[in-house]
Amino acid sequence: MENVKDFLTRKDIVITPQRYLIDALGAMAQGLFASLLIGTILNTLGQQLGVAMLVTIGDYASAMSGPAMACAIGYALHAPNFVLFSLVTVGWASNSLGGAGGPLAVLLIAIVAAELGKAVSKETKVDLLVTPLVTIFSGVGLALLIAAPIGAAASRVGALIMWATEQSPFVMGVLVSVIVGVALTLPISSAAICAAKGVDFLLPRKPWPPEEAQEMALPWVSVTVRGVS
Repeated sequence: MENVKDFLTRKDIVITPQRYLIDALGAMAQGLFASLLIGTILNTLGQQLGVAMLVTIGDYASAMSGPAMACAIGYALHAPNFVLFSLVTVGWASNSLGGAGGPLAVLLIAIVAAELGKAVSKETKVDLLVTPLVTIFSGVGLALLIAAPIGAAASRVGALIMWATEQSPFVMGVLVSVIVGVALTLPISSAAICAAKGVDFLLPRKPWPPEEAQEMALPWVSVTVRGVS
């Protein structure tokens, strides 16, 4: 009977920082870029150019960021086909339930689900049922347990950034630089920080100009003035 080490080797389950923090994380970033980033670009272009179709395509692309990240992670972990396809559901659930911490939730949960799926892959005569069932059940179950707390933690970080923006420029600069600098080294990156509820880097805002104010275009700048007919 083979021992645990031989079993993990046979299943290509390599528990190392290289596999999880470099390979999986790098692949997750590619999945994020191929969905959320492209979707955001198309959405922005559509809004600026007034092309509704681009906005629609961008919305669909952005909505699939969770599955895209999970499948990219599974690919980096050399997941078999059944495991890789099952990660679509895992990624959707993790990203949706994770809220602001969706990308981080997808990373952690997809890794666990992928490795468990790989462990049972082709070990039974009903692999068609067992492998997707184990992958989806473990991934979605884990998402139900920890995705929301991860999102809450990310929201607290966002609230802290919001608080920092309302302080003096010096304090704001130091705190935002430290927080965002740390966030950029984590899987959540800036995507989760910007998605955190209540975060608005435009604060403090100036009052909106009254309706009678009009915009005057000067050669070097556009300014809003009062009393221009």
